[in-house]
Amino acid sequence: MPKKLLQGTIVSDKMQKTVVVQVESIKVHPKYKRRYRMHKNFKAHDETNQYHTGDRVVIEETTPISKDKTWIVKSKLN
Repeated sequence: MPKKLLQGTIVSDKMQKTVVVQVESIKVHPKYKRRYRMHKNFKAHDETNQYHTGDRVVIEETTPISKDKTWIVKSKLN
């Protein structure tokens, strides 16, 4: 089974080796058919602390690293 990949923006890099990535998705309301945005935050592992707040990144699902971290920062988007 392939690993999930998500794109998002880093909203916090204050922890050591961890960044918080906000992923945005667009949903459609079942009754009113109006589109709306949903946000979800994921904690992702950043071994070298090279990514900072505001960077657009790709994160990849992995085996659990800690209680909250099950994602790894794969690459930076331009």
